[in-house]
Amino acid sequence: MIGATVLVIDDDEDILLSAKLYLKQHFSQVITCKSPKEINVLLSRNEIDIILLDMNYQKGVSDGREGLYWLDHILSIDNDYVVILMTSYGNVELAVQAIKKGATDFILKPWENDKLFATLSSASRLRQSNKKVNKLEKIHSSLQKDLNRQFENIIGTSKPIKHLQNILVKVGPTDANVLILGENGTGKQVFAYELHKLSPRRNQVFMHVDLGSLNENLFESELFGYAKGAFTDAKEDKPGRFEMAEGGTIFLDEIGNLSLSLQSKLLSVIQNRTINRLGESKERKINVRLITATNMPLNEMVAKGTFRQDLLFRINTVELMLPSLCNRGEDIILLATHFLNSFSNKYHKSFLNINEKAKAALLTYHWPGNIRELQHVIERAVIMSDGTEITIDDLQLSPKKFGTNVISSNNLGLEEMEKLMVQKAIDKHKGNISRAAADLGLTRAALYRRIEKFEL
Repeated sequence: MIGATVLVIDDDEDILLSAKLYLKQHFSQVITCKSPKEINVLLSRNEIDIILLDMNYQKGVSDGREGLYWLDHILSIDNDYVVILMTSYGNVELAVQAIKKGATDFILKPWENDKLFATLSSASRLRQSNKKVNKLEKIHSSLQKDLNRQFENIIGTSKPIKHLQNILVKVGPTDANVLILGENGTGKQVFAYELHKLSPRRNQVFMHVDLGSLNENLFESELFGYAKGAFTDAKEDKPGRFEMAEGGTIFLDEIGNLSLSLQSKLLSVIQNRTINRLGESKERKINVRLITATNMPLNEMVAKGTFRQDLLFRINTVELMLPSLCNRGEDIILLATHFLNSFSNKYHKSFLNINEKAKAALLTYHWPGNIRELQHVIERAVIMSDGTEITIDDLQLSPKKFGTNVISSNNLGLEEMEKLMVQKAIDKHKGNISRAAADLGLTRAALYRRIEKFEL
């Protein structure tokens, strides 16, 4: 059984019956139609793979011009449709002309069943090949920006990061919906991509959609696609992001920005696992892994009625809370070194290193922009540096965003800076070692070692 839908159009009911009885033994669905005037409705409601089209419909007319007209009409809807013409012996020359206009093949009436099956089988393979090529071309076009993006591995040895990495190992290989929470710049997209890489879908598409950049008018057409003619500029059928992510992972970033009406539409898609393109009535099944992210407090929004509770239940089978960079003290220099190596190669300054005072400044800065801000700071420092090392001046960090009385003395060494940070954390949490360690991104044992080392 070939998994394809065949549409047979002929004004002779005997031919329609004969075609349906034979073809339904070999193809998953066979639809028959007496008048080509029904083509628009049938194509909008069904996913047609092969169209078997007669060339004459009016009594006494045998010049085949009607067939050529409807062939042009079908291909104007979608140039990838596979159309096979049915003709008599006298119209063979006209059928050859039709092939030059875009028809795939033709068969003679009355047909031989074996010949009909062979022709339609070949047409089905062509249709599947066209669909794959078309899908890949549209995916390539839509993902062009993402293809140039270099995803960074999750870098860090702090307790919060190790905890998250353990969760990734467990959740990654599943199809569970994951909600990633965290401040801007904490690496939500990196974690989403790591989940994708750990999943059985790793060789399929990873589709990133920034919902925060979509307005109400673009939401449905961008995510669900549209049919030709659905609106003024819809000059061709276009699959949405859900369809283009088929078999892979779709990452919906900034989901907290959606209005209640858009939340309702998204919930319907997640529940039913189907989408409807704008301008079409037929449903299309989707098979994607869903990952979402936001920096907004969704639980508070649910309490205020600005975020649907049922949608929240759907998207957070597993929830990841990413720590801010200031709570990952052990990872700051690791990340800075990683970015330094990357940008040193990019700007041909491979001899650079970060001096001790600059490291101390990095450790005591508050990092309101988190990892993204650190990345930009290091890139700018690499560009602006004149010598062989990155200095405090190269970092150009805002004095207002440092810890109290920490950076006021440029004579403090790295160990002195670390000692001051530990003391501040202990004072802040009134001697609570567990909370102070968490604030610094350390284990209790690591913090105790530093307390002993600095004689605090």
